[in-house]
Amino acid sequence: MAGPLPIGDPAPVDGRLPADLPVDASTPFSAYLHVPFCRVRCGYCDFNTYTSGELRGARQDEYADTLGGEIALARRVLEDIGGLRPMDTVFFGGGTPTLLPPGDLARMLDAAVSAFGIVDGAEVTVEANPDTVTPAVARTLADAGVTRLSVGMQSAVPHVLAALDRTHRPENVRTAVDAARDAGLDVSVDLIYGAPGETLADWESSLEATIALDSGHISAYALIIEDGTKLARQIRRGEVPAPDDDLQADMYELADERLAAAGFDWYEVSNWARGDEYRSRHNLAYWRGSDWWGFGPGAHSHVAGLRWWNVKHPAAYAQRLAASESPAAGTERPDPVAHQLERVLLETRLSDGLAIDDLPLPHRARVAGLIADGLVDGGAAIAGRIRLTLRGRLLADAVVRALTD
Repeated sequence: MAGPLPIGDPAPVDGRLPADLPVDASTPFSAYLHVPFCRVRCGYCDFNTYTSGELRGARQDEYADTLGGEIALARRVLEDIGGLRPMDTVFFGGGTPTLLPPGDLARMLDAAVSAFGIVDGAEVTVEANPDTVTPAVARTLADAGVTRLSVGMQSAVPHVLAALDRTHRPENVRTAVDAARDAGLDVSVDLIYGAPGETLADWESSLEATIALDSGHISAYALIIEDGTKLARQIRRGEVPAPDDDLQADMYELADERLAAAGFDWYEVSNWARGDEYRSRHNLAYWRGSDWWGFGPGAHSHVAGLRWWNVKHPAAYAQRLAASESPAAGTERPDPVAHQLERVLLETRLSDGLAIDDLPLPHRARVAGLIADGLVDGGAAIAGRIRLTLRGRLLADAVVRALTD
């Protein structure tokens, strides 16, 4: 289960946002809809998700209506401060959103569109486990207004999937991708590398299988061991080895090489697309600091520099909304120092880079050293942007420290 919520100030019971919040209605607005249900808990996962035996007072078949209550609250709150505007992107994440009937997802999307409106050409993504996607599911989602399916492949190698506690059948990835494409949906495929027992040859097999799917977008994330997970306990007991940093670096370099050869360009350290039109616009909204409202248990929101997060358990979330109360558990407004750190952290991960002029003068002076160390592209720096080299992507944390310490 996910770790504790952040420590912040108490959130207002009615969910109102501060009257002095500098809301700019021209800032893009996104919605994240969290579906916290999974059939099993993967050993590496610390997301706020629940299996059927952990719901204790919450019901999956009531979830769409419950979340609709928060959508109605959000409309009132944003309207009160002049921040109501149509959505540019919508993202159903989890958990496994496609564990819910597709009609429930459609009702949730319809409630959000009715409350906020949606721009022409908006991106609407649903995350999916490959075993839950059929042609009928894909068609229902497309008819509801979904434009993109994000398929959690993770690996094409059975023993790697077993090490991650993933239960889907590798061959069902192709079935899910074909069903999505036949329904007119764009497709993204997610991978994880560095699992216990995974070799470079295993990773190469997964890359080849993923490229063969001919999707427009691929995400590849290094396995991170989170405290409190089953995998962390297994490593602590010596049952499985910890991830090897050098091997993960080799895997990243291989991914970048093979994906580039297949026509993919990196646009964020862990994300590649076959052209700008296939980039995840929703994730770019996070990385660029746009406004978003996160709906559902444990979801986080950000509007005009203010952040807040919801209670974690689905039962507590439902109880708050049934009592006409906000599900928000806490709130914070980062100070300028924290805001600058986050901006550098996020924007340096993008291929578009960070504007050098956005750095304080003492930190600008360090860019030359980063170029000399092979971490920052010299040509891009001359043009006024900090853009990571391949070596810089592998050592992105070191670049951030140099530009913020």
